[in-house]
Amino acid sequence: MIHFDTEHPSDFTAREALLDRVMGRARVLKPSERLRRGRLPARGLALVARAGAKLVGTVRLWNVTAGDTPALLLGPLAVDQAAQTEGIGSDLMRFAIARAASLGHEGIILVGDPEYYERFGFSADITGGLLMPAHVERRRFLGLEFAHGALTAAAGLIVATGDAVSDARIAA
Repeated sequence: MIHFDTEHPSDFTAREALLDRVMGRARVLKPSERLRRGRLPARGLALVARAGAKLVGTVRLWNVTAGDTPALLLGPLAVDQAAQTEGIGSDLMRFAIARAASLGHEGIILVGDPEYYERFGFSADITGGLLMPAHVERRRFLGLEFAHGALTAAAGLIVATGDAVSDARIAA
């Protein structure tokens, strides 16, 4: 049985090991990582999936501004390779989206495969006026709005606005 929950500080080691197994160490070189580095995830939006005591999935959302518009940056989303055919990633995405909407956020952006994320309502059409701090493929730069026009009307650079941490290990 899979249980979805808020991440706990004790999940750090298991989460990092999961991300390394699924995405490799090169994950820290991605443009989105520049926005996450040294920051805490958005309050209540560091989420995990557990099979018993084992952490099998993770996703975090981060506070950013999209031009002048407050938004969230999603990522990374990862599911243990042994559990990837069980729908855990999809369920974790739905959990994250529902939690973000219930907390009053206006939209989410991410860089990812549109073939996967479009099923949750993400679209590259929404991010046309926005720029990441480094080059990303436009077709992979996706957004989802909770407030009509919140991201579609936004223009400018994506900038991290989340709380900074002094212990980078916590924000990794």
